[in-house]
Amino acid sequence: MENNANHNQKKSEDEYFLSRVIGAAVRWNGKKIGKLSDFVIVETGKIPEVTHLFILRPFGNPSMIVPMAKVLAFSGREIILQIESVELYEGTPEESAFLLKDHILDKKVLDIEDKEVEVVYDIRMVYRNGRIYVTDVDVSRYGLLRRIGLKFVADLIHNLNPDPGEQMISWTYVQPLPSPMGSFRGNVKLKVLMETLSEIHPVDLADILEELDNEQRVAIFSELDTEQASDTLEEIDPHVQRELVSSLKRERVVQLIDEMTPGQAADILSVLPASEAEEILLALDKDNVKKIRAILDRQEETITDYATSEYIRFPPEMTAEQAIDRYAAVAKGKDVIMYLYVLDREEHLLGVIDIKELLQAEDNQKLEEIMVFDYISLCPDSTLKDARRMFDRYDFRSLPITDEGKKMLGVVPYRDVMNLTHHFIE
Repeated sequence: MENNANHNQKKSEDEYFLSRVIGAAVRWNGKKIGKLSDFVIVETGKIPEVTHLFILRPFGNPSMIVPMAKVLAFSGREIILQIESVELYEGTPEESAFLLKDHILDKKVLDIEDKEVEVVYDIRMVYRNGRIYVTDVDVSRYGLLRRIGLKFVADLIHNLNPDPGEQMISWTYVQPLPSPMGSFRGNVKLKVLMETLSEIHPVDLADILEELDNEQRVAIFSELDTEQASDTLEEIDPHVQRELVSSLKRERVVQLIDEMTPGQAADILSVLPASEAEEILLALDKDNVKKIRAILDRQEETITDYATSEYIRFPPEMTAEQAIDRYAAVAKGKDVIMYLYVLDREEHLLGVIDIKELLQAEDNQKLEEIMVFDYISLCPDSTLKDARRMFDRYDFRSLPITDEGKKMLGVVPYRDVMNLTHHFIE
């Protein structure tokens, strides 16, 4: 008896995701009469409650709006109704109704200061004692995979990490929905700050910005610090880059481009009208302008035009423990962070260390014991074609440039040679 009681108590509350429930078969008197299209919700407390089911019927039959009170049984795959007749519940949702799938799913999530940007991939609900409550919006990649039909991949990820709670946003944080709802097509707004924009990877942030209109894009982009804004600008699609740069103040654009390597700066400037690019060039740091112009004009350019001096350098006598302790501070603002370059006092390159090798080394090992001596490097006369060939062959993330005496002249990042659009100009 006690086991049965516990079992019944457990089954009185079940969890469902909207993506798994939409399309569930709806049955009455033992026959399938349609499928679930959406839920009508009402915000009466901290979390919304489902008041009606919106049901689509086959063969052109009228749709139905059925109160939750008329649901005899509910599961992720089947809904059984207890109604007097089908005709009595024919109809469509009122214009003021809040539709869970139509109004909330796939909306962007912005925090109270419009800084946090996410997308609602799914919605978590709880079925409790004959009532359905909306508890969370799912902004996780697991939710996205579930949505697009890759449930087996989502389940695999879920089994490896069964607690995706950190990627769920409780509905208690969601601001009240507008009333009347009408044809709401806005974003989901939160009552609190969730995460800061600085925690979103530039590649992900670029994808988000590309989906927004230009006014929203500029508003969010303006909140980024210079380093993240510069990194994000590099990842944005060229036609969006052009629109965004044209909307920013000239001083801000100059500040962002000054943060980039010459190759990255040339890539951004190459999508702008010549007059705008020239204005920006005249305001840039003069040490970079010559290299950027050489890349844009492709006249007398050398591999050193693509080099950056923003890389991590350590002396050979430093221990692995000391290097790890200093890494976070030294790596900030650097263009190349996956390799450590071991230099002597005269700036000669002695060896290269992959960050993974450093992390796996013994604490008391000196860098000269860990570094690779027979490194691959470019010389000042190397061509862009030479660099591309080396990147293709060795799969490095960056290549050092040294003179005949092995003195370090700079480092060329992979993306400045292989990924940027100006390299396709012949």
